[in-house]
Amino acid sequence: MSLSHIDLTNPDHFVEGTPHEWLTELRNQDPVHWHQGSTGAAFWCVTKWEDLRYVSRNPMLFSSQRKGTNMPNPRMEELMRQRVESGVANPTMAAMAQQSEEGGGVFPIMLMMDPPRHVAFRRLVQRSFTPRLIEELAPHIRELARTIVDRVIEKGDCEFVTEVAAELPLQVICEMMGVPEEDRQEIFDLSNLMIGFDDPELGESEEQRMMASVGMFTKAMKVAELYRDNPQENLTSHLLHREVDGEKLSEMDYAAFFLLLTVAGNETTRTVTTNGMRLLIENPDQLQQLVDDPSRIPTAVEEILRYEPAVHHFRRTATQDTEIRGRKIKEDDPIVIWYPAANRDEEVFEDPQRFDVARHPNEHLSFGIGEHFCLGANLARLELNAIFEEIIPRLRNPEFSGPVRRLRSNFINGVKEMRVRFDPGKRLSE
Repeated sequence: MSLSHIDLTNPDHFVEGTPHEWLTELRNQDPVHWHQGSTGAAFWCVTKWEDLRYVSRNPMLFSSQRKGTNMPNPRMEELMRQRVESGVANPTMAAMAQQSEEGGGVFPIMLMMDPPRHVAFRRLVQRSFTPRLIEELAPHIRELARTIVDRVIEKGDCEFVTEVAAELPLQVICEMMGVPEEDRQEIFDLSNLMIGFDDPELGESEEQRMMASVGMFTKAMKVAELYRDNPQENLTSHLLHREVDGEKLSEMDYAAFFLLLTVAGNETTRTVTTNGMRLLIENPDQLQQLVDDPSRIPTAVEEILRYEPAVHHFRRTATQDTEIRGRKIKEDDPIVIWYPAANRDEEVFEDPQRFDVARHPNEHLSFGIGEHFCLGANLARLELNAIFEEIIPRLRNPEFSGPVRRLRSNFINGVKEMRVRFDPGKRLSE
């Protein structure tokens, strides 16, 4: 059977939801499929659970650094370079372009590094995300979650994405980074521009996305000035004063870290929170199980992560000729690994298309695996459990009060707007 009708390169095909019917076709008929989409992009689609694990666990064979982690498309760095050459770029943009050129055309955020450089950079911050240190944050995070629900519960109606889902991860990562409260809305707005680059409502061009990156780097340097000579107990101070291979981070390396931690630290958890609330409203029998027995919430969180992961895909590039399932992969071929497809692999998950809050075991790959396993997985799980522990018993009889407006993106499995109504309740704190 021909699979030419499938087009995963066009974000329009994701506006109504992840095209699981296409991913299922690929997984069952051609799990390592050479895909040529309408945008001109071409790459290998990897859709099986075991193959995604194999690609992720072999970073020297399947590189994140060689050509980046985005689906093949005209590189933003080329646009940057054109602006620099034309003399219209500001100093920050010029520095970003120069560093991108030195890094082989890919801007050096940790997400786009291979060992051994990736290991050294990851080690710089991973101690701030250990289970022990994250657990110390638990009382504060639960208090923040309670306050967030308090702000909407008396109204009986809210725009769930901005008023509930976005608030907790944004507050937590900004506190961890030492971002002043008055700057947090700008972090939120810039994050939206960066991840919403395919959505005309958020940003209509690669140039706007690039300028959002420049804005985030400028914000990073502003925050750095607060702690360069006055270090505090936060991640920004940590990044400014620790060393990698005997040297302090360059300004660009620090700013790249800031960008990665702030964007990834708030956007992905916001997305999973929103997707989880949507799934519970659409599946009232599953919600009732959690109302009846809140001890099941951690298991439900894992099922939300499996069923609707925040990220659809990442790209890798083959560093030499190789094979996956007998398909001949040539050096420099792009490989795109699809998390929603792997998470519904029939060989791993029983009845994988069913949303089941009691599912156990649940070996989803939504946080990745191997070298690039999500640094903030422990924090994300804590935040998700904390917010749903407040939502489920308190926002009773929830239902949609308007259309669910999804992000136009084949990268982020996101929602822009989701109005929800529920039985008004009482605040628990003043």
